[in-house]
Amino acid sequence: QVQLVESGGGLVPAGGSLRLSCAASGSIFSINAMGWYRQAPGKQRELVAAITSGGSTNYADSVKGRFTISRDNAKNTVYLQMNSLKPEDTAVYYCDADTVLYSSRKIYGPGDYWGQGTQVTVSS
Repeated sequence: QVQLVESGGGLVPAGGSLRLSCAASGSIFSINAMGWYRQAPGKQRELVAAITSGGSTNYADSVKGRFTISRDNAKNTVYLQMNSLKPEDTAVYYCDADTVLYSSRKIYGPGDYWGQGTQVTVSS
């Protein structure tokens, strides 16, 4: 199986910055796309940013120019640098990894795996 552990959330004033990290571990053969999603109270989970194994990225319109997604393939880790934060960015942020597993000489997947979420709160 795969475990995704997020870190870096917290409370920050509007205009501030945070950097989220998400490290994947387990029986990983390869990871295709990785992404960050967020869910605010009473709202559906939405894609914030995603990055392929080759480094191609896409962003939600609401974060373009403020957030930057990156990854370290050697460490199976994805990052989200968040600048110029706004109160509307307040949410639980989740990372996602489209992962191919390796176990007992067999390949499984790919399948989606999720982290437990990290709270980001931006005060006005």
